[in-house]
Amino acid sequence: MTIQVSYLSHEAIELDARELLAQYARARGVTVKAPIPIEDIVEKHLKLRVDFDDLHEVLNVPQAGRDPDILGAIWVAKREIWIHQSLDPEEHPELEGRYRFTLAHEGGHWRLHRAYLATDRAQASLFGGPLRPAVVCRSNRKNEPAEWQANFYASCLLMPRRLVADALKQEFETQNPIQLVKHTPQAIRRHWNRPRPIAVILGDMSGPHGDLPNNVAKRRDMFELHAYLDNVAKRFAPIFGVSVQAMRIRLAHLLHREMPRQQAFAVGS
Repeated sequence: MTIQVSYLSHEAIELDARELLAQYARARGVTVKAPIPIEDIVEKHLKLRVDFDDLHEVLNVPQAGRDPDILGAIWVAKREIWIHQSLDPEEHPELEGRYRFTLAHEGGHWRLHRAYLATDRAQASLFGGPLRPAVVCRSNRKNEPAEWQANFYASCLLMPRRLVADALKQEFETQNPIQLVKHTPQAIRRHWNRPRPIAVILGDMSGPHGDLPNNVAKRRDMFELHAYLDNVAKRFAPIFGVSVQAMRIRLAHLLHREMPRQQAFAVGS
């Protein structure tokens, strides 16, 4: 089911995720640290029931490929979140990062979108009524506004800006881990495994109007920068209990936000 939602800025989404963490910390009398206790937040604080099943079978939607396309769904009226059984962390611990992100994603729908869905009387419980969740999250719809918002919410919730900054400062042993520095690809390769600030700008990467590079040398440099960021993400993903891909996207967004806008190169954001 596709829902129409209003525009929300990055700042508005991040602010709500930060407020949820603050509410949880006050209610439980704890200091929130990485990895974020997403199961406690969703189940004990938001009081949403979480369970697993084959969502393609539950929703009577054929699975097209080898991997499931439907990873999560939320029944707002019944306060139920269901996640595809392939992400059950007890059965598949190697996918725990994806499970945690999917759970945070569904929590994002609850926080950001339940007002759009609360009056839908056609919703029912998983058993004993029409199987119609408020939102069905499919990987082929990740660019729809509601899905993008929930994805960004999950990123902010699991990788809060302050905690990521603290982790960077500790790793790089500097109070300013996000810097605007120019290095050549050769310099990056020489220092590949040594702690370095993550914001590495390889010369003038964009055209006169901010266009992406269109020549071979600049495309190569862009690849080097992406690869370096991937390498950094591998070190931080276990700290936050997320996949390397999710960590890389979050680092790229923070990199873009913290740098001077007129000079920044937005990596994947």
